[in-house]
Amino acid sequence: MSETNTGSPFAARTVAIMLTIAIVSFGAVMVLAGWSPELRDRNHAGDHPFSTSAIGYNGFVQLLEDQGYPVEISRLEHRLTDRDWGVMVVTLPAWGAGDIEKTDLQPTTLIVLPKWVGTVDPFNAKRQRDTRFTDASAVNDLLAKLNVTGEIGRIDVPRLTETPFGDMKLKPDVKMQVIKSDTLIELAGTEDGILLGKMPDRDIYILADPDMLNTFGLADRENARFAVQLMDWVRYDAAEPIIFDATLHGFVRSENLMQMMFDIPYVGATLAALAAAFLLGWAALVRFGPTVRDSRVIALGKQALVDNSAGLFTMSRRETRMAPGYLAMMRRRVAREIAAPKTMTEAQLSDLFDRLGPEEQSGKRFSQMEAGLRGPSANREELMTKARELYRWRRDILRRGTHERK
Repeated sequence: MSETNTGSPFAARTVAIMLTIAIVSFGAVMVLAGWSPELRDRNHAGDHPFSTSAIGYNGFVQLLEDQGYPVEISRLEHRLTDRDWGVMVVTLPAWGAGDIEKTDLQPTTLIVLPKWVGTVDPFNAKRQRDTRFTDASAVNDLLAKLNVTGEIGRIDVPRLTETPFGDMKLKPDVKMQVIKSDTLIELAGTEDGILLGKMPDRDIYILADPDMLNTFGLADRENARFAVQLMDWVRYDAAEPIIFDATLHGFVRSENLMQMMFDIPYVGATLAALAAAFLLGWAALVRFGPTVRDSRVIALGKQALVDNSAGLFTMSRRETRMAPGYLAMMRRRVAREIAAPKTMTEAQLSDLFDRLGPEEQSGKRFSQMEAGLRGPSANREELMTKARELYRWRRDILRRGTHERK
């Protein structure tokens, strides 16, 4: 009956390489699954906080950052209605503002109405190819959704505009967009309408003309000065952050499980789980191979007898005294294997063994090895070295004898 081979067909190094590749690949897939939306370039032309185009607001974001203001762009919808701290700047798109009428905006909030729509440059998605006025009816619909009674007006750019910071020479592009309303509290504007208004009894402000904040409008120094002073005016504290909402423009970040695992406070548990998985994998790698079967406490057979005898010699610390006995055993065994006459003395056998040739690796003949094994060895290493030489000599002469017979 043939013996079943239970050994592994793979080397440990091959298995380690395969496991490493698998772990790295799995980790890369998980990272891309969790963060692929974050890796996309969001700088596309449009009237949103990521855009650096003419009607975008990223220029204002960068201006505030350069001035040392705490600024961030929010992609979480719940921050419109529930946040602990910060002024929210909501730049409304002309279309696709969602259910803004059902959103209970939390103070303090600055709402910026749309004025322009444009076509994206097909050769450069970050730029506007052309722009035109948004339909006034669309902006009026947004006012109705915000529960503001009034309508949009586009007037000639006035020489001076009254603001909380004094009369300023603001220069919006082409026309100044204003709100004609009796419900809003006017904070900045002209005789023909409100540029900046406030809802009664609520810290929610409405800026009628986005040219005060967008990239094209900030090219004028007076507009930029008005924009920065406006941010200082609506904030309660210099440390209060300015948050630009991007969710109404479609940049909503889903709080998926993968990102939550690596965010506070869950990152500690995630690292602990990864460490435990690594230790389990390492334990499995070290133990790689067939499972060791349970054996008898006292084994049977010749190998067990040899192992037990060797263990007794080790425990009694008599290993170094085994040299003479090993020499006598090897002498008898070689004499039997080469069929030497039994009447030969030890001296005669030594002469005969010397004539059989030296050990190939060390070049020693039998008498030289015999001299080193006649007495106890100094230590275990010395005994092992001398015993190996004698063993190799016996193997060599037997191999040579076999070749000669052939």
